[in-house]
Amino acid sequence: MSNIVAIVGRPNVGKSTLFNRLTQSRQAIVDEEAGTTRDRQYGKAEWLGQIFSVIDTGGLVVNSDDVFEAEINKQVEVALEEADIILFVLDIQNGIIDLDLHVAGVMRRSSKPVVIVANKADNFEMHYQAAEFYSLGLGDPFCISAVNGSGTGDLLDQLVSKFSNEAEEIVDDNLPKIAVVGRPNAGKSSLINAFIGEERNIVTEIAGTTRDSIYTKYDKFGLNFYLVDTAGIRKKGKVNEDLEYYSVIRSIRAIENADVCILMVDATRGIEAQDMNIFSIIQKNHKGLVIVVNKWDLVESKDQKVINEFESAIYERIAPFVDVPIIFASATSKQRIFKILETAKEVYDIRKTKIPTHKLNEVLLPIVHKMSPPVNKGKVVKIKYITQIPNTQVPSFVFFCNLPQWVKEPYKRFLENQIRKNWNLRGTPINIFMREK
Repeated sequence: MSNIVAIVGRPNVGKSTLFNRLTQSRQAIVDEEAGTTRDRQYGKAEWLGQIFSVIDTGGLVVNSDDVFEAEINKQVEVALEEADIILFVLDIQNGIIDLDLHVAGVMRRSSKPVVIVANKADNFEMHYQAAEFYSLGLGDPFCISAVNGSGTGDLLDQLVSKFSNEAEEIVDDNLPKIAVVGRPNAGKSSLINAFIGEERNIVTEIAGTTRDSIYTKYDKFGLNFYLVDTAGIRKKGKVNEDLEYYSVIRSIRAIENADVCILMVDATRGIEAQDMNIFSIIQKNHKGLVIVVNKWDLVESKDQKVINEFESAIYERIAPFVDVPIIFASATSKQRIFKILETAKEVYDIRKTKIPTHKLNEVLLPIVHKMSPPVNKGKVVKIKYITQIPNTQVPSFVFFCNLPQWVKEPYKRFLENQIRKNWNLRGTPINIFMREK
């Protein structure tokens, strides 16, 4: 089961710094100015063999108490509804203020586990100041310093101990699991209704991971797979549907439980920042991808030039992973919706591609000998042998060489492009590993 941890708190308490610490990245921008984080950040973290998702809910910029109250309620309600565990971050140096009390009151009415994080405890003497946080009635505070990492190990131990290990319902792993994701109003529900709304299909729902993803078995026209549906499609919840953060956090479990993702893009608006947020989640989880430009029936000019320009705009935004099928469709008029399913099934099959070792060496060794890795500090890298790793989630290739540490990302992208040029791996990510011979 997928576990989601949401970081909640008022501005400037160190939420983004904690996010970067947990995900071991510099993804979230950190600044002294309150409200720096505006786009919602998503990352993956691992502790004691457990991989989980982390959401940074920072970035509230407000001009009045009334606006702040409305916005903080939206953020906290989303986090409380969708996340498995809430990290309530407080500033130990400033203590409790009125806004902290407001958020704490909402959390006490929730059934979700809440962990109090007393941040900015940069030395041991400050730990005594955490005693006042007991008055919130949310349990023991964990004193940490997100800047230097002290105390984060104990915090992660506590998180892992609270994760649910409920068994998932049995689903047939031999069948593709396809998720339809995208921002609000992109046409996800219309597309799913178009898929399952006819009498000839056979549809059964299997609760996949308790309340989150729902597996809908689809057996029609020779296709047999699971539609991985999010709770957001089936219930509105209490949160305004147009909240961007809502669409991201609801997409996470659907993506993590799928083999192939159908990313819906609104043809009347083009690919936007929110689409890119969801695309990045798909990439980080190494899922197959089909991009569907929906509402194509609303576009006035549909000549090849317009199609080419639209494709170029999408490829420019998602580069360097541009080996992705793009389908122009309409869920309401059912234009090319069957092609969407066929393409998604093709991508699923491509993910299982196995290239014989002798073919890899026969085709790629002459290329790498002609275009070897750049000489770095006098180090000459020589690639000797190539093979594909068996039984991996996505096609993964190992290049054996004398100095793997000197092969940088640009050359790995060159190798990936050569593999894609010679074999059909459209729509699926691939992994390139360098190992010492």
